Amino acid sequence: MKIGVVGGTGNISTSFVKLLVEQGHDVTCFNRGNRGEVPEGAKVIMGDRGNREDFEQKMQHERFDAAIDMICFSADDAQSDLRAFQDVSHFVQCSTVMTYGLEMDWLPATEDHPLRAVDPYGRGKIEADAVFMEAYYGEKFPVTIIKPSTTVGPQNGPIRQLGTDFSWVDRIRKGLPILLLGNGNQALQILDVDDAALCFANVLGKEHCIGQTYNLVKRGYTTWKKYHQTAMKVLGREVDIVGITLDDLKNLNNFVVPGYVDWVDSFAYNAYFSSEKIMRDVPEFEPKIPLEVTLERIIESADRDGRIPSAPPNNWEDQIINTLRKVRSISIKI
Repeated sequence: MKIGVVGGTGNISTSFVKLLVEQGHDVTCFNRGNRGEVPEGAKVIMGDRGNREDFEQKMQHERFDAAIDMICFSADDAQSDLRAFQDVSHFVQCSTVMTYGLEMDWLPATEDHPLRAVDPYGRGKIEADAVFMEAYYGEKFPVTIIKPSTTVGPQNGPIRQLGTDFSWVDRIRKGLPILLLGNGNQALQILDVDDAALCFANVLGKEHCIGQTYNLVKRGYTTWKKYHQTAMKVLGREVDIVGITLDDLKNLNNFVVPGYVDWVDSFAYNAYFSSEKIMRDVPEFEPKIPLEVTLERIIESADRDGRIPSAPPNNWEDQIINTLRKVRSISIKI
């Protein structure tokens, strides 16, 4: 097939573009060229999708058999896609499980769960998805919507539950304690980008997937505590884990590191989604990469690129942990 990819150099798309090329497809990526080169064997068209007329003309000129959009974030982006890819036989929209919001009505959450996004990113995806589904029901536009959860690879580096940089890896190497929310038992599903590629590459051409929405996760779940313990195993060093409630973290954050943890709310809740539908309809999607292997690869890449900074002494994390230990020591004495 001749396949167009809007994006193609991101965390997930790099892996599935490589796989599509290996499968013998003719792949062309449209992007601004800001995130490096597309995988070997794929072609690239430079441009900005925000320039609607240029984007739509270039995509129509290519006459793709199928297309995947990894950077459609709004209803306007979706309307542009309908014009750009009006003749394709299959179109895949990359959405997100963040459309469901934070608190699930049932676990694992299935694709019919209510949509209650709490941030602009999730709300934008809801609006974009709605445009595509309206076009499917009204005009038979051949769309499939894929909703990834926590999908990780070398590009996005070693994520953690708290904090926005990768110095937590250096903390573990130095034997320093790390913070987790509560007892760290919040559920999450970690999917390796190479496993995610099996879905994006193999959903194309499956007529029974048209008009469907799928959670892109593997069966089962891990917890943030197990995730960090696996990282410790990879790093060969075990450190103390100190729990803190979200409310206490925000209160302490007000005088320790203003604004630093404002974004962590999404990791304070269980993020557990059903994979049954995607695994039934796309049998090639068989995630097999263990978390330990994924973390080994991610940390090795981050080390190689110099993206793991040294953990500074007495930083925000140390200040919070020391405060917690002091308060808890006084409470115990009382």
